[in-house]
Amino acid sequence: MDENPVAIFNAEGSSPVVLVCEHASAHIPARYGGLGLPPEAAESHAAWDPGALGVARHLSDLLDAPLVASTVSRLVYDCNRPPSSDTAIRELSEIHEVPGNRDLSPEARQERVDTVYRPFEAALAGLMDQRGKGVLVTVHSFTPVYHGKTREVQLGILHDSDARLADLMLARAQDHTAMVTRRNDPYGPEDGVTHTLKHHAIPRGWANVMLEFRNDLIATPLQHQMIAGATAALVKDALLALDTANITETG
Repeated sequence: MDENPVAIFNAEGSSPVVLVCEHASAHIPARYGGLGLPPEAAESHAAWDPGALGVARHLSDLLDAPLVASTVSRLVYDCNRPPSSDTAIRELSEIHEVPGNRDLSPEARQERVDTVYRPFEAALAGLMDQRGKGVLVTVHSFTPVYHGKTREVQLGILHDSDARLADLMLARAQDHTAMVTRRNDPYGPEDGVTHTLKHHAIPRGWANVMLEFRNDLIATPLQHQMIAGATAALVKDALLALDTANITETG
């Protein structure tokens, strides 16, 4: 990925779904000097969501859906956080200290908002406004062990105040995947992870959901393909039910 802070794939896709991958890349632009991170931290799950872009790219192909992805590490700026959030630019991410994020001046913070977050925000908003109506699906991954605690959940289906799509996917999950699937796990709205849903989808009335895959299950290209295949089938099944429910409600 180049220095453009946002990439759009399959912009003309015919699906009502718009996919988002806010943590697609571990790339740190040269102007930030690597944030003072050792290689193991710069390449760890703290810097990005391993496997998420691979799954999202396959979903984009299988659903014929556009995909908006950040090309900058979330340690520079987390595009799933508003500028007002303390976690948009972290000084500590799990066990990893981020020296380049310490004691940032207001001007330095604003530079990241302007050059990383705002272009991503504008690209996604522009694509959604161009379509008018649709469904927003964000794609993430999480680590199997966090702060020493093992996580049993394998697929988290997350939502904020609009649970329409999440409810339908949860009801159908076991028809399409053997993964341990739970609602708002390992994160939920109380953790501040639903910014993209709240900022872009809910005000527009778009059904929406955030998908969290445990990253040991999406570590290889073959796993990307297999997990995306099952997920695409689940999304299509839920969309069919969502459309039927809407027709029933308005008819």
